[in-house]
Amino acid sequence: MLNFMRDNGRWLSGGFLLMLFSSFGQTFFIGMSGNDLRAAFDLSGGAFGGIYMLATLASAMTLPWLGRTLDVMPGWKVARFTIPALAFACVLLAVAPNVAVLTLSLYLLRLFGQGMMTETAFTETGRWFVANRGRAMAVIVQGSQTGTALLPMIVVLVHGWSGDWRAVWFASAAVLMLVGLPAIVGLMRVERVPQSTEAKSLTARTARDWTRGEVIRDPMLYLLLAGVLAPSFIATVIFFHQGYLIETRHYDPLAFAAAFTVMSLVTVGFSFVSGALIDRFGSLNLLPYSLLPLAASAAVAGLVTPVWGVYVFMFLLGISNGLTSTLFGALWPEVYGLANLGGIRAITVSAMVLSSALGPGITGALIDQGIPLPTQMLWMAAWCVLASVVLAMAAKKIGLREAVARMPALQGN
Repeated sequence: MLNFMRDNGRWLSGGFLLMLFSSFGQTFFIGMSGNDLRAAFDLSGGAFGGIYMLATLASAMTLPWLGRTLDVMPGWKVARFTIPALAFACVLLAVAPNVAVLTLSLYLLRLFGQGMMTETAFTETGRWFVANRGRAMAVIVQGSQTGTALLPMIVVLVHGWSGDWRAVWFASAAVLMLVGLPAIVGLMRVERVPQSTEAKSLTARTARDWTRGEVIRDPMLYLLLAGVLAPSFIATVIFFHQGYLIETRHYDPLAFAAAFTVMSLVTVGFSFVSGALIDRFGSLNLLPYSLLPLAASAAVAGLVTPVWGVYVFMFLLGISNGLTSTLFGALWPEVYGLANLGGIRAITVSAMVLSSALGPGITGALIDQGIPLPTQMLWMAAWCVLASVVLAMAAKKIGLREAVARMPALQGN
């Protein structure tokens, strides 16, 4: 593994940094300012969740169009306009004078942060690596986990030092422009071509090249999404409503923030485990088991009220994140090929953004109707169990489909 990282440091670092700096548009980071934003604009939990849902839905609708740029231009050129747009969104949130501008800033944060930054990282890495795609994905997703581990504590400290939540967003914009932009563009300017030894495994680990139209008409896509969308929905709910959990269960905010570090460290370890398993067995074979840790995490979040329960469900959430983030990054080339990967990933990422949009809105409305979040978490645990059954069916059907598709080529040889 060390040799692999040393030989491919440029490309792995580029993907890592894209994932790291996507944090500024992720729900866990925005949620750190959630109480301040609600107070500044006099919003209830349900109202703020509705605005967040609207902004994220709009970003999900935009992403399939914007994501196609990855099929017509190199990733570093996409990063060259994505990062400044994300920095602008950070500043806009800090200076927003009314709810309309707040909504616009959240839309831009979600579109360019969670959307384009992560899609660029996964799409370029999926093209650059074949035989070691799982290991490569395991490395770059650590950028996201590094952000999750470090930024909550930094936000608490900067907020306490400055006394103004807006300082966090001004600082975020400065870091993006002064550090993120030159580093990422510089690293990604050189394209990686898979080596001949990797190319030999292309047929075994990569499907034929599907078009976007074929993918949209494929019933298997929607069976896969039934399970793939669960992690983004559930994790977003936990991160977005962290203020609700802190207030209703009387947690220490710093203790809750420290649990993010636990989650991130566990995610790191299980990402590498997942990457090795993907390279050995393939994504489809692991798919049916991917949601079981998430089911356990949601159940613990719903049932365990003492503060130690936070660390248990964050630990289990870390296992889930490690498995699913790496697995879902490697899954789509294995199912739909490489030629139109940018446009295809735009569809799937858009669906995940849509899922993360629905989470705060739906759960916030249910909270306002008197249904507590812990009860909702138990419903989500049941969803994961049922989705695991659906994923097992989908993996079996896709595996059979690919085996049949390869038979003529094998017979010709």
